[in-house]
Amino acid sequence: MEFARQITRLPRAYDPELGQDCLDRMPGLDGDLAELIRGAAGSSPYLKELAERQKDWLVPALEDADAALAALFDDIAAKREHLPKADELKPLLRQAKQRVALIAGLADLAGVWPLERVTGALSDFASLACDVAMKAEIAQLIRRGKLPGQGEDDIAEAAGLVVLAMGKMGAGELNYSSDIDLIVLFDETRYDADDFHEARQGLVRATRNMCATLSDRTGDGYVFRTDLRLRPDPSVTPVCMSMAAAETYYESLGRTWERAAYIKANPVAGDLKAGARFIKTLRPFIWRRHLDFAAIQDAHDMRLRIRQTKGLGGAITVPGHDMKLGRGGIREIEFFTQTRQLIAGGRDESLRLRGTVPGLQALAARNWLPSDISNRLIEYYRAHREVEHRIQMVHDAQTHKVPVNPEEMARVACLMGKDSATLSAELAERLSAVHELTEGFFAPDTHGTPQEDPPPEIDISVCRRWPSYPALRSERARRIFERLRPELLNRLSRTSEPQEALLALDGFLAGLPAGVQLFSLFEANPQLIDLLVDIVGTSPALAGYLSRNASVFDAVIGGDFFADWPGEEALTKGAIDALAREPDYESKLDAARRWAKEWRFRIGVHHLRGLISADEAGAQYADLADSVIKALFPAVVTQFAEKHGAPPGRGAAVLGMGSLGARALNAASDLDLIVIYDPEDQESSEGKRPLAARPYYARLTQALITALTAPMAEGRLYEVDMRLRPSGNQGPVATSWTSFRDYQQNEAWVWEHLALTRARVITESGTGLGQEIETFRAKLLGQAQDRDKVLREVAEMRDRLMAAKSPDGPWDAKTGPGRMQDIELVAQAGALLAGEPVRGVGDGLGAAATAGWLSQADAKALGTIYDRLWAVRTAARLLTGGPLDSARIGEGGAAFLCRSAGAEDLDSLQDGLVASYSETAARIDAALEGVSRDEE
Repeated sequence: MEFARQITRLPRAYDPELGQDCLDRMPGLDGDLAELIRGAAGSSPYLKELAERQKDWLVPALEDADAALAALFDDIAAKREHLPKADELKPLLRQAKQRVALIAGLADLAGVWPLERVTGALSDFASLACDVAMKAEIAQLIRRGKLPGQGEDDIAEAAGLVVLAMGKMGAGELNYSSDIDLIVLFDETRYDADDFHEARQGLVRATRNMCATLSDRTGDGYVFRTDLRLRPDPSVTPVCMSMAAAETYYESLGRTWERAAYIKANPVAGDLKAGARFIKTLRPFIWRRHLDFAAIQDAHDMRLRIRQTKGLGGAITVPGHDMKLGRGGIREIEFFTQTRQLIAGGRDESLRLRGTVPGLQALAARNWLPSDISNRLIEYYRAHREVEHRIQMVHDAQTHKVPVNPEEMARVACLMGKDSATLSAELAERLSAVHELTEGFFAPDTHGTPQEDPPPEIDISVCRRWPSYPALRSERARRIFERLRPELLNRLSRTSEPQEALLALDGFLAGLPAGVQLFSLFEANPQLIDLLVDIVGTSPALAGYLSRNASVFDAVIGGDFFADWPGEEALTKGAIDALAREPDYESKLDAARRWAKEWRFRIGVHHLRGLISADEAGAQYADLADSVIKALFPAVVTQFAEKHGAPPGRGAAVLGMGSLGARALNAASDLDLIVIYDPEDQESSEGKRPLAARPYYARLTQALITALTAPMAEGRLYEVDMRLRPSGNQGPVATSWTSFRDYQQNEAWVWEHLALTRARVITESGTGLGQEIETFRAKLLGQAQDRDKVLREVAEMRDRLMAAKSPDGPWDAKTGPGRMQDIELVAQAGALLAGEPVRGVGDGLGAAATAGWLSQADAKALGTIYDRLWAVRTAARLLTGGPLDSARIGEGGAAFLCRSAGAEDLDSLQDGLVASYSETAARIDAALEGVSRDEE
């Protein structure tokens, strides 16, 4: 067999039994091919599923992978002769994607194909899929007479429509779970002026339908997630625009990052000749005639923005490290290459290459880069991509992060034929090497001379770094800062730990993308310096947040920043008023983000300064989330109704689940939501583009999620988790009221009733549904329960939770035996057993005692311990935004943590936490003693 002879390496099976189970379904495979299937399926659930689903195709395909791939491509390309409708095309493309991913994955794991062949196969299939899907839509429009002046002969050129592949797809570098970044344009010269608007409307529809054909998730999965946001001004432009309009935009408003993006632009579908002509017209925009060293600063600013936005500016640590965007990652190599190409590509056409490896090779060949650096970066790039592929290969997940979970890390290592320790060591070495090779190019060391000597407590070497920071690179920013600098340093010198506070301020300044506005604000309001020093000396997370959102300081000047909490009702009115002042939907989304940032900052500062307790902070964060949802949901409904009509029936209700439902959030909480709708007897909406009730509410829910999570100019509002809806991620994103009732009464698992104990209606688009949902919740939870069944399933759920994730050290107050999650489970079980629809942990523990499951002493003890754990976790999330390292929070952070938890020092607090975990786990173990588990 051709494939078998080319095998140079083999994965190991993390779970040999699963690997063997998959192999048993493919009789006839032996030797290295058998080991390949056993190792791949035993470490990657995704590849195992694909192999089993495609086993009849796979076994003969392994005779010759290249021939099998070519035949598959030919089959898809043949569809262009008789273009099917989207419903017929979707399953064909999805099955083909499964086969491409499977054969490419196995050829990659076995070393049969090099990186470029693997990514090229994925990219070529993406191009082919785009072409067939686009032309199928164009054919339908032409046959229905919706594209004036176009006939059957124009289908081959997609009636002038062209898909430009950007990013990795354009460069032929797609990874296993990539989005495909596309820009869709059309040649307006094919249409008469009088027909332009009608033609554009049809082409926009074709573009949307093409994307749906590729990205809609069906029972066969999806082909590719599509992203059209790289087009000019995506917030206001249609998904398909004329080439003339795009050219005008780039000539007048195009930015450096768009120039860099167009290095990889490649016409891949539709009218390829028109696409090539368009890119040729952009050459003066992409490639400047002179040596463009200003691109270094622009690229560096972009790198800093990515780090700040993604929270990736810290030291390199392998677990959780982002292989794409993190320090020393793939993006660093790509930016390094593209920026050097931009500098010299205007004068040297040989540098105008799309791929990263060819670009590095060309730079070395033309002496723009030493050969040894080029070779090392190529080696690191290929190695990084291989690791990225293995990470994504495990579950077909759109992630670039090295697993934190040891089991997942072990799976990745097994796919590479390594052990976790070896892989981690190699990764740390390579990431550091890439960072060292690229960082000096973007941020060379510079030094400034202060105008006067700082106080003796201040380390002047730290101050010398400041002129190199982005916030101090403009002349105006430097002048203002030099006036502030003496007072700033004097106030730092008066803190209890001047050096520690100085380093914290240094971190804050390093993260600022710009300084003029903020430094002017400090100059006019010197009292803000004290607040800044207080924050940076206590909470690195809040300081980092400030460096990315310095405009929130405006809220401090208003006069009521330190007033009492206004309450949820007044807060909601303020949010609604803020959105009402904005003229359009996009502006409302940004306004919501600005408004929420200021209030989130206020809560953090009040908590940090001891003005509110952890419990009060939790309730205030929940009030804030409620207010945002209550203000945004009507705006989302109104925007959606403009196209599709008012919500059919009684509308929809948004329920908060989990911590949001229990009104106990922290500074870094996401939102657990579900949406329930009641169309009554109305089958569809009544609007310009009516929708049946089910898709109407599904798309409305998706619009709400986007409104909360989309990265706008002002950032994101929240991360949203919808997994607590009926049937979890497998179910529809919105659930009808009838289905919800039936499911909860007849099908729901005990754990879903446990989750329902914390459910809370936040807002609704109609009237009456929310109250009816709450009445139903109370009635359902009030029903008599099978005590043995509930406790058995609680015990089993507890076992699964403990097995799924280990605590991250003694400071992880949430996960693990005897910690918050454990107590919360007991509280929910208590509410369910007692038939009391209470949501809070304390109330749930009290209900457990009322039901006779816990003793009053146990309930009180668990409640006391939980309050302390909540105080620790809430403070920790404000301090770091992530896992707490007590050695790195500084004196101010340690004091805040101890004050929040009522401890004298960190050592006694840690000892007390460890003891409480044991005590709590023992109490819960005793409460569940004798409960039988179902045997697997």
